[in-house]
Amino acid sequence: MLVSLIKFLLFVAIVAGLVYGAEFLLNQGEGLRIAVANTEFTLGPIQTVIAVVALLVTVWVVLRLLGLLVAVLRFLAGDETAITRFFARNRERRGFKALSEAFTALAAGEGSEAMTKAGKAERLLRRPDLTNLIRAQAAEMSGDRLKATEAYKNLLSDDRTRFVGVRGLMKQKLAEGDTVTALKLAEKAFVLKPRHSGNSDMLLQLQAQTANWKGARKTLGAKLKYGSVPRDLHKRRDAVLALADAQARIASGDIDMANDEAIEAVRLSPTLVPAAAMAARAYVAMGKPRNAAQAIKTAWAHEPHPDLAAAFAEIVPGETPAARIRRFGTLATLKPSHPETKMLMAELEIAAENFPGARKALGDLAETMPTARTLTLMAAIERGEGGSDTTVKAWLAKALTASRGPQWVCENCGQVHGAWSPICGNCSAVDTLSWKEAPESAAVSDGPAMAMLPLIVGALDDKTAAEDDDSGADVEAEVVPPGAAEAPAAAEMAKAAN
Repeated sequence: MLVSLIKFLLFVAIVAGLVYGAEFLLNQGEGLRIAVANTEFTLGPIQTVIAVVALLVTVWVVLRLLGLLVAVLRFLAGDETAITRFFARNRERRGFKALSEAFTALAAGEGSEAMTKAGKAERLLRRPDLTNLIRAQAAEMSGDRLKATEAYKNLLSDDRTRFVGVRGLMKQKLAEGDTVTALKLAEKAFVLKPRHSGNSDMLLQLQAQTANWKGARKTLGAKLKYGSVPRDLHKRRDAVLALADAQARIASGDIDMANDEAIEAVRLSPTLVPAAAMAARAYVAMGKPRNAAQAIKTAWAHEPHPDLAAAFAEIVPGETPAARIRRFGTLATLKPSHPETKMLMAELEIAAENFPGARKALGDLAETMPTARTLTLMAAIERGEGGSDTTVKAWLAKALTASRGPQWVCENCGQVHGAWSPICGNCSAVDTLSWKEAPESAAVSDGPAMAMLPLIVGALDDKTAAEDDDSGADVEAEVVPPGAAEAPAAAEMAKAAN
């Protein structure tokens, strides 16, 4: 706005100056006298203006002729392109001006204008490496995908612009939803420029989306080699990809290789919760319970998690409630004040029908961190201690509307997942899931760890589970005692909702 105002004021000033100058010349009676070789010329005001303009034009023509003369002399001297360069110089000036205007139009969001100017620059400059990219981006901005595709394909013929052409076509295929073709183009772009961080990230993401975990690990290794990813982050991402490969192998029935991949994942990242849980189960299958326990303890010391407790319980599936509490005590001492530790020990005490011990283990967690899980635990404790139905119902009513507590949340888009996954199911980002409190507005996904009273004491051959519904809302209360049905009070606490 300010620039336009300045231009307008400048235009008005120039017009005013010309009018004033013309009026001044008209008011001069005698005009201009020029004496040359005893000859005197008298020019009127208008004649003077015309003479000045004619002189300027003559000077310009003379300079051009001199330039042409110099070009001819150079041509005669052996410079075969001298005359061509003389006539091409003006065309280049106009071409670069059109190119500059095309860039300006592109930045302003005027796709059609940018395409027009780019076409003009192409005719004048004959430099497709400069104009095709502008034409492609302008065509995309205008919604003309055919012209954009044509321009990107033209870039493939030049070594200097081939990478840009491949990247452009890859983005078009992604926009069309053609992931297979986009992956092939990303691989070609990676061969052309393996150091390009943005393209390697896209290749890694596409390989993860297509479950090409082996290829994704190779791409990640190349990123480390070329310095586009820190070594510590590379180890964690490599562990995530190895774990994803292990999950895929389990689904295909290749259990032995899956166990190897899980152990490799926990070796690369000992604090990665899903890796520690899967590696522990692999060690148990291999008859190495001590290794399984050590993997769980290392991860628990960093971040206590229900999945770790479940895997720890599976190490000794047939133990008594008292023995289980003693064994889990070594795990609890690693993070005694952590909420997950308190809930874990409370659930184990409930399974052993030691309800005062469960209340002591839980402490004031129901007040300081009122989640669905802590409130349901309080309901189970009240029920086990013979509390009134009114009290039990009150705790359960609070649990139905309380926060679900920590969940697997994508750091990139905020999507909540019921179980850990190597890639986000919403935005397809790799290694973005964190165990944390989800935003209130986020959708809650059901999963094993999301149950109101999780099965953290493990799956046993003999177990007791009680489920009931209240007005269509799922109120799930499951207690798995180590043996026969020895915790009827805790198992029946959901019935209080009736």
